[in-house]
Amino acid sequence: MPSTSTVYELRIYHVNEGKLDDLLRRFRDHTIALFSKYNMKSLAYWTPADDPLKGNTLVCILEHPSREAATANWQALRDDPEWHSVRDKSEANGKLVDHTDSTFTLTEFSPLLR
Repeated sequence: MPSTSTVYELRIYHVNEGKLDDLLRRFRDHTIALFSKYNMKSLAYWTPADDPLKGNTLVCILEHPSREAATANWQALRDDPEWHSVRDKSEANGKLVDHTDSTFTLTEFSPLLR
């Protein structure tokens, strides 16, 4: 059960043209394990089925112990040599993601995630 300091991060990856399959492969084969290594719990992943987001978007929700932990978790991942290797190999033919949106704050009327 999440503690009162637990935060949820909604992430939307805006994927470069033709790179969604490569990004999904990187997540499946490497990224989720790296998230876990840094105490980022994967709760759900989506790829939109309808235009205009179909084929160029990955959406996920991560759980962190706190907002401060989230900041530290992301910094640890960015500093990890394994992440650099995975990213560089997966982007040998071009960057996979144009940009990522990240949102942390649930509304007061949102049901709690479990």
